[in-house]
Amino acid sequence: MIKEEKITPFGSVYSPQLPELLAKLNISLMISTYQAGKVVMISPQGTESLVTLPRTFEKPMGIDIKGDKMLIACKDEVIVLKNSKELAKNYPNKTNTYDALFTPITTHHTGQVDMHDIKFGTDGIWAVNTSFSCICLVDKDYHFTPQWKPKFISDLVSEDRCHMNGLVMKNGSPKYVTALGTGNSHQSWRDNITNGGVLIDVQTDEILFEGLAMPHSPMMYQDNLYCLLSATGQLVKMNLQTKEIEVIKDLNGFCRGMDIVGDYAFIGMSKLRKNSSTFAKLPFAENATNAGIKVVHIPTKALVGELTYQASVDEIYDLKIIENAIRPNILNTINPIHKYALNIPNKTFWANPKN
Repeated sequence: MIKEEKITPFGSVYSPQLPELLAKLNISLMISTYQAGKVVMISPQGTESLVTLPRTFEKPMGIDIKGDKMLIACKDEVIVLKNSKELAKNYPNKTNTYDALFTPITTHHTGQVDMHDIKFGTDGIWAVNTSFSCICLVDKDYHFTPQWKPKFISDLVSEDRCHMNGLVMKNGSPKYVTALGTGNSHQSWRDNITNGGVLIDVQTDEILFEGLAMPHSPMMYQDNLYCLLSATGQLVKMNLQTKEIEVIKDLNGFCRGMDIVGDYAFIGMSKLRKNSSTFAKLPFAENATNAGIKVVHIPTKALVGELTYQASVDEIYDLKIIENAIRPNILNTINPIHKYALNIPNKTFWANPKN
């Protein structure tokens, strides 16, 4: 049975198991939807319902969370946010409601370079710079500092030659990336968009897998590499030794954005664009009419929960799990209230706006 909510902005229907599972795991979910210009937090309200909190960010894409820090890659900037339980508890607009509050600490102006996946690393903030077909560092000295590009990319130019998107870190450094092609000219990945994808070992420059169906959201979990093949609608496990691919679940839709906790994979699902002749040919085209989230129990390969948006959300890029938080909040840099949330070493304050 699907639990229904009144159709409102960001309204959804969801299986009754989903709130119960989020509450059991003591987590909330966070998605980025560049199409709607929002990041959205989804939290359990008890074990029977969900509460949704959308916040406006300009074209949000990749998200990463490490400890009490969060990264959001936006249209032409990367925002660093910090969580404070104390600020959450005393949030002026609604006290004693939230158990986490992420507030902006730093904004890096990257320029419009179409950052996709973004990660905390030993050397700083790593990001997939899709426009320049490279992995870069984001720091205070430059808009971005290129660090690596695939061997088939000859020049560092703003041409989105291979549509690099996904990034896996290992021991604090980039290890694997996904791309939708291996061309070396302006947007040449479009020539074989549904079957030209690759997984590359950054440290050896070796293409480990090719002919992939629009790979997105690669990640390591319990020493296994998982990935979403968006064009076939599959969650797969990729054996790096034998080069075999095991299908964990056919999701029957355009999947992109994934995080895993406690053997549960939470996966973003996007609505197909109506005007796309390419997407219209995908095997699940008639079914991908709504965006949402699906939950797969990896050991049993069972679908154990799902959420479907009725309004506002059409395309999801990233999905992240917020652990140990069942009612988180987030502030953007648009609403002035973020200016009064102050973090200093070992202490936080809500400044008095009248001072």
